[in-house]
Amino acid sequence: MCGIGGIMTNDGTPPETGVLDRLSGLLSHRGPDGNGHHLSGDVGMVQTRLAIIDLETGDQPIYVGESRRSPKAALVANGEIYNYVELKCELDKTSFSTGSDCELPLHMYLSHGYGFAKYLRGMYAIAIHDIKEKKLILSRDPFGIKPLYYSETDVGFVFASEAQAIIRAGLVTAKLNRMQRDELMQLQFTTGEKTVFQGIFRMRPGETLVVQGGKIVSRSYQKALPNGRRKHIDESEALNDLDAVLMDSIVAHQRSDVPYGMFFSGGIDSSVLLGMMSRLNERPVKALTAGFSGTITHDERMHARSVADAVGAAHIGVEFSEEDFYSLLPKIASAVDDPTADYAILPTFKLAACARAEGLKVVLSGEGGDELFGGYGRYRHAMRPWPFSKSMRRKGVFHGLGVLRENSTNWRVGFAISERDALAPERNTLQVAQAIDCADWLSADLLTKLDRCLMAHGVEGRVPFLDPAVAQTAYLLPDHLKIKHGKGKWLLRSWLKSNLPAANPLEAKRGFTVPVGEWIAGRSGKLGQLIAAQSGIREVCRPGKVEALFTSTGKRQGKAQWTLLFYALWHQAHILGQSSQGDVFDALSS
Repeated sequence: MCGIGGIMTNDGTPPETGVLDRLSGLLSHRGPDGNGHHLSGDVGMVQTRLAIIDLETGDQPIYVGESRRSPKAALVANGEIYNYVELKCELDKTSFSTGSDCELPLHMYLSHGYGFAKYLRGMYAIAIHDIKEKKLILSRDPFGIKPLYYSETDVGFVFASEAQAIIRAGLVTAKLNRMQRDELMQLQFTTGEKTVFQGIFRMRPGETLVVQGGKIVSRSYQKALPNGRRKHIDESEALNDLDAVLMDSIVAHQRSDVPYGMFFSGGIDSSVLLGMMSRLNERPVKALTAGFSGTITHDERMHARSVADAVGAAHIGVEFSEEDFYSLLPKIASAVDDPTADYAILPTFKLAACARAEGLKVVLSGEGGDELFGGYGRYRHAMRPWPFSKSMRRKGVFHGLGVLRENSTNWRVGFAISERDALAPERNTLQVAQAIDCADWLSADLLTKLDRCLMAHGVEGRVPFLDPAVAQTAYLLPDHLKIKHGKGKWLLRSWLKSNLPAANPLEAKRGFTVPVGEWIAGRSGKLGQLIAAQSGIREVCRPGKVEALFTSTGKRQGKAQWTLLFYALWHQAHILGQSSQGDVFDALSS
């Protein structure tokens, strides 16, 4: 896992080495084990390395050609190619210069051209400089597990693993996109290609770009979800298929030359991963669980420990306290440059720090289980017959509260595009709902959260449910194997019932929550005053309404309070460029 960045100039001149050095330095937290530079013609690329596979010879850039002095192409990549062993067997007459999994995309490009990514199984953001053709090719995995951002500037085409690197390297000025800012406030994340920063774009999941002369000349896409109609399959056969495909995925996701573990909530998804990993590993699997003492929020650690004990895993409970909330939040907001106000960033950030302290450089996590196997309550609501069904369209966080200066619904545009694109003749109501979530919620919120929180500590996150073969199996299941007896993820529950009954898989799903409302309520008066005084908050909120919001109680009001607190700190760090030193009150008072 790594950080990558680069420039292709408009005028054919070499990119400035000082700018490339700044990009490299700004991505160093993603790759603390080394760095590499490529400079040829009008293209410069950098990579900072987190060494996971081929620790000795896997440094980047990777080159192919007659010699290192006159290569055909160069590659930098952020990711893991899980089928690299199988691809090497297919390319049995090819000479490889490294043992790295990331060398394979370069050879696949030379063999298959711009369509090379469809042969890759993994998570990746890849940049290839075709030196002979004078082209730059960028590709991102179909689920958007690994991030990649770009901007077409006066200098040329610029790309990086994080938007903040493009800004702090002096290539783009930190200015807000108003519509995306409003979307962030209402959805707690942003959708589509446009980011919250003017002039900086996300590569869409599954997108491949071709750049020439500093301009994008072509785009193509690889879909994450399969086409085709639902399978007609009984539960017994489906369980056998699930066992085989998950086993294969987790074997591939455990390929590593460094220690690995997992994030473990004790819920359905993570219990399935733990059951599989325990079957495959001779040593006890290290399983980290976050919990909250002294609050009304359910603490998952006791149940998680009992499940871990049932398979002989090494369980590690991690306390996230009110003190952590106030001391870590400025650092977390600074780390999440592409903002997501998902309060799960809080324990994820501390879990990542603890994983690194435990000597783990890789953790497996259960993201994607809900989206692919039908876990969310909103899916069940959408499937009810009219007039009892409910739309997937989310209400805004500030709906009806009278806090924001503008009540425009323009922030819904990106979500409406996802709804439109998810429609297909062969998809039923449930599959459309799943496709909507996979298009934006999964990549722009859940996977962004996981990437930034882990990479801030030099830890790689892997998500076995988002393997193409698992997605093929899960998405095409009949509805009754996803939702049954009012419970989502039925097939996963059935698998656990036979393989890990200690997980209590038939119990009702407990939604994961963090007691931010309790913590904010204890200091709401002071917080309201400090937040209301922030320039970023004054731009979007009506005078006097923020202080009033922080004197009110209720679940919706608590969610709005948290969103304003996160946004105020994020705005300070990424728009005003202020330091994240000190706790919440230090940051808001500065």
